[in-house]
Amino acid sequence: MNETFSQTIWLVPLYALIGAVLAIPWSPGIIRNTGPRPSGYLNTLMTFIALVHSLLALREVWEQPVQYLSFQWLQAANLSISFDLEISVITISALLLVSGLNFIAQIYAIGYMEMDWGWARFYCLLALFEAGMSTLVLCNSLFFSYVVLEILTLGTYLLIGLWFNQSLVVTGARDAFLTKRVGDLILLMGVVALLPLAGTWNYTELAQWANTTTIDPKVATLLCLALIAGPLGKCAQFPLHLWLDEAMEGPMPGTILRNTIVVSTGAWVLIKLQPVLALSPFASNFMVGIGATTAIGAGLIAIAQIDIKRSLSYSVSAYMGLVFIAVGTQHDVTALRLLFTYAVAMSLLVMSIGGIVLNNITQDLTQYGGLWSRRPISGICFLVGAASLVAFPPLGCFWTLTELASDLWLSRPWLIAVFVIVNGLTAFSLTREFSLIFGGKPKPMTVRSPEGLWALVLPMTFMMGFALHVPILLQQWGLLPQWQDLNLTVVIPLVISTFVGVGAAALIYLNDKIAKPIVLKPKALQDFFAYDLYTAQLYRVTIVFVVGLVSQIIAWCDRYLVDGVINLVGFATIFSGESLKYNTSGNVQSYVLSILLGVGLFIGIACIPFINQLSF
Repeated sequence: MNETFSQTIWLVPLYALIGAVLAIPWSPGIIRNTGPRPSGYLNTLMTFIALVHSLLALREVWEQPVQYLSFQWLQAANLSISFDLEISVITISALLLVSGLNFIAQIYAIGYMEMDWGWARFYCLLALFEAGMSTLVLCNSLFFSYVVLEILTLGTYLLIGLWFNQSLVVTGARDAFLTKRVGDLILLMGVVALLPLAGTWNYTELAQWANTTTIDPKVATLLCLALIAGPLGKCAQFPLHLWLDEAMEGPMPGTILRNTIVVSTGAWVLIKLQPVLALSPFASNFMVGIGATTAIGAGLIAIAQIDIKRSLSYSVSAYMGLVFIAVGTQHDVTALRLLFTYAVAMSLLVMSIGGIVLNNITQDLTQYGGLWSRRPISGICFLVGAASLVAFPPLGCFWTLTELASDLWLSRPWLIAVFVIVNGLTAFSLTREFSLIFGGKPKPMTVRSPEGLWALVLPMTFMMGFALHVPILLQQWGLLPQWQDLNLTVVIPLVISTFVGVGAAALIYLNDKIAKPIVLKPKALQDFFAYDLYTAQLYRVTIVFVVGLVSQIIAWCDRYLVDGVINLVGFATIFSGESLKYNTSGNVQSYVLSILLGVGLFIGIACIPFINQLSF
């Protein structure tokens, strides 16, 4: 069997990097006559080549055993680090999803960034994202996975800060970078600590080691908690979740990637590390607890937001919380399917509101209304994306959510309540957004709001068709659960929560008799969710306060103790030098006298111990 494309799958990340290099001449304005557009076209072409290569490689490995490639990277003394790749249906399917969504986002950016002169820089950063995520899904080494996650953190910072002349953009980019660095630093400790214990960073070998090792439970718990910290920040889980809503200040095409596959990179690493994480029941329960807390908390916060992009960002955190629950309960395969169905639905939602935000120049939901008659394509796409994200039969996430909930019914039935609540909250939040944007009467900001350019509408409608065909694809791939395998005790509450959430939001926000905006009683409860459970304020009075206090103490010590000692030495040197200059008179007698006095002083100091002995 011909395996040309599967054996050269390592070229796929390089395609994106080649596109980024080819775009460099347009970045600093070396080529001015053509404008910056060729840089975007070149990157889109290279991504399309990567997409075709991945598709052909998937045909070759379909129903074939897993293959491994290894390249020696470092050999020094007893340390050997190799760059390991895994070639399987799962990894190449993930690669296909990464390159496909990047291709869609780049076409979308042609319309969204039409009047922006930062094309080359923007498309280079998209290429960096694509190369990093493609490498991550193929990588079979924890060490290089960590390296790639660091590259993606840098890419997030640069992409959020694309429009760096705006203060909120600078703040969002800085907070995203620093928040992720907290988790990355702890993850690095876990990566370094794992090598002497397991003797390898290879995921396959780590799984074999985890199945046979007898590690101390305390050591296992500390190790697993450190390994969870990095993905916790990448997936925007409590308490490292604030960066995602601030990251919405970046361009919308970048949000398509960030809200779908960039946030999923942490979950991907967790799934690869699941055999190791299973060594500590406490760590597994910790993941489940964090996931449940984030899912419910973020679902409530999303309802209280008036910024459309921030409201969607909290729905992202909620679904990543469900993925944490899946990994913590050892349902890795279902977690992968949930990541796939979620990515398709969320990308469609982001694209459907992107053109609206671009055309209406506002992200404030209270300024929208009456767009259904003006932008029916966007409205239909939003409805399909919303239905695909919740438990609405027979679309994508219905199957993954019900399958996961059915599997948890016997082992952890209390988690079913979490799924029902989160699904209902998400349905309410998405219906609320749809009602405020497309329902009601037109407002001054929406009187003139036609559908966008073809580059905005075409990828959006394509993703809508793809979302509608996700169940068929799952069935063709043998991944669709059978009806008889689903637990109706779980399925019925999930579906009911969907319709309850949709109905309640429609009743409130499509009813002209209810004054808008909605004000809860008491108002403090609404503010509690609107201001993100006051997490930012909690940071200020705890972590920020402690770090600031320690910084002030260190600054005082540096200024008065360290600088004081150094200044004292400097002053003593100057004083002694000034004093000695009076002995440089040129008279030999003075020099001899100085030497004799010095020798005498030295002899006197040396004889002090002998004099003390004679005195006794």
